[in-house]
Amino acid sequence: MNQSALNRKLTQVFGIFLGMGIAIWVLRGFGILTFIPGGVIWLLFLGAIAVAILSYIQKIWWRI
Repeated sequence: MNQSALNRKLTQVFGIFLGMGIAIWVLRGFGILTFIPGGVIWLLFLGAIAVAILSYIQKIWWRI
């Protein structure tokens, strides 16, 4: 797997985590998904941040 494919995959995973986190957060705010704890939403956001950092480090690492 080359750098471009790996970076694209990490960017897609970042978008999925961030999109799911925002969607669940909004639906929980409307009272539709009230059974989902706030910790799950935080884990999705933190996972998105971790994947974004990984993607950035991977991009920088391949330049060296």
